[in-house]
Amino acid sequence: MTAGFGGEDLYPTRVDGDAAELPRQDRVVWGGAADGPLDQGLLDGFDRDGYLVLENLITAEEVDGFRAELARLSADPVVRADERTIVEGSSQQVRTIFDVHRSSEVFARIARDPRVVGRARQILGSEVYIHQSRVNLKPGFGGGDFAWHSDFETWHAEDGLPRMRTVSVSISLTDNYSFNGPLMIMPGTHKTYVSCTGRTPNDNYRSSLVMQNAGTPDEDILTRMADVHGIDVLAGGAGSAVMFDCNCMHGSNGNISPYARSNIFLVYNSVENTAVEPFAAERARPDFLGSRDFTPVG
Repeated sequence: MTAGFGGEDLYPTRVDGDAAELPRQDRVVWGGAADGPLDQGLLDGFDRDGYLVLENLITAEEVDGFRAELARLSADPVVRADERTIVEGSSQQVRTIFDVHRSSEVFARIARDPRVVGRARQILGSEVYIHQSRVNLKPGFGGGDFAWHSDFETWHAEDGLPRMRTVSVSISLTDNYSFNGPLMIMPGTHKTYVSCTGRTPNDNYRSSLVMQNAGTPDEDILTRMADVHGIDVLAGGAGSAVMFDCNCMHGSNGNISPYARSNIFLVYNSVENTAVEPFAAERARPDFLGSRDFTPVG
């Protein structure tokens, strides 16, 4: 379907026919070194690779507090029964809790913290609002994987974000080793948009949050991208963070190690890029997945 956006859909997807690789039509970095804490070298690296690593973004004491709050939420039967909580089908362990900046004051504080918001504003060159927040859990001995995907493809198709002016911040609450399912990114893929085939089913989010189907990139394209760009495995200590562009091709393996892997995931969108009607779905996903509250944060 065609969204109610005042212009052409620059990033068509969920169409009949073959998947396609299209050049990015938007800038990656909108601000400069004078606009925030990131120096020009880091901004240039983000523009080139689509991501940057922030060592020790939060303190060890803060990590302990976030982990305690995550344990409290995961054990709460009311939270587990909420639509915003995704539970692993096999183990019945909590996989993801969405909308945590609204449901938990502990996580709300980091979502509006200047250390995070200031960097998002700098990269996006404007005030920002929270498009989505969540905590992800990968318990040892069975945490599930996340298949290769571009977040923007889903946010464009199902949430109605018109352009690529969105950045994600993943803050590690546990040590990320190469073997416990850390984030993997194909650096440089953010400059190519991969359209996907297959129409979007109604209420697709109910199944896609557990197992992605619609919006899954073509495997031949993924292989070609990996051959060209390689794959970076982003291991790092608890308290570190990764900022990455909305169109990076990324994913993570399952966790069969004994060591859990958990993170806070915050998505900031420019207030100049607010959501319209979805570009490839009959209706927008619920607000806890793609917020319609465009109030600037921080």
